[in-house]
Amino acid sequence: MGRAFEFRKARKMKRWSAMAKAFTRIGKDIVIAVKEGGADPNHNSRLRAVIQNAKSINMPKENIDRAIKKANDKNTENYKEVLLEGYAPHGIAVLVETATDNNNRTVANIRSYFNKFNGNLGTAGSVEFMFDHVCNFRISSSNIDIEEIELEFIDFGVEEVFHDEDGILLYAPFENFGKIQKELEKRDLGIISSDIERIPKQTRKLDTDCYEEVIKLIEKIEDDDDVQNVYHNLEMLNN
Repeated sequence: MGRAFEFRKARKMKRWSAMAKAFTRIGKDIVIAVKEGGADPNHNSRLRAVIQNAKSINMPKENIDRAIKKANDKNTENYKEVLLEGYAPHGIAVLVETATDNNNRTVANIRSYFNKFNGNLGTAGSVEFMFDHVCNFRISSSNIDIEEIELEFIDFGVEEVFHDEDGILLYAPFENFGKIQKELEKRDLGIISSDIERIPKQTRKLDTDCYEEVIKLIEKIEDDDDVQNVYHNLEMLNN
């Protein structure tokens, strides 16, 4: 198995740990998708992907429809996607993906977390180069030969394919998201969910005390309402 498999196995999906918070974050994704490409999922591939993700965490249909309707209202403020970068204690690189309607508030909050936990918020590009920007698709494993899928989708940019407990995962560089999504839909392969992630090119191992210092910062950032995802190059102790 490759890096994507190890990343998936190690990463704690805290973003979905609290259902109410998960729904709020999916709601932001819906607003961004609708503002960007319209409210019709048949003509908005990003919105289709968000709806699939909403269904994968059992978000009720009425919640999805309500979020789309709200997003289509001209009076609904859009969320801006902002990537923040910095270093946790002991030189651990941290990337923070946010969706915010107030950039000054978000930056100030994230900076305060870094300062409080002995890290520092960096400038654009300071740590992003340490991560690969990738996309993934989870499809149903029913009646599918994983080796056949892997061979057939090499030409579409897929670099790694593996089973997890909920289906088959396909990983590829971020820029291939659109054409993979289109091909999976064309073949009616049943996309369960999709995502964009940042996988560290290398991880760093720390002793237990230092590890806990970094985790405290990461958890504080993850709790912020404007934060969608947090990525880092800390090697998890349960690897």
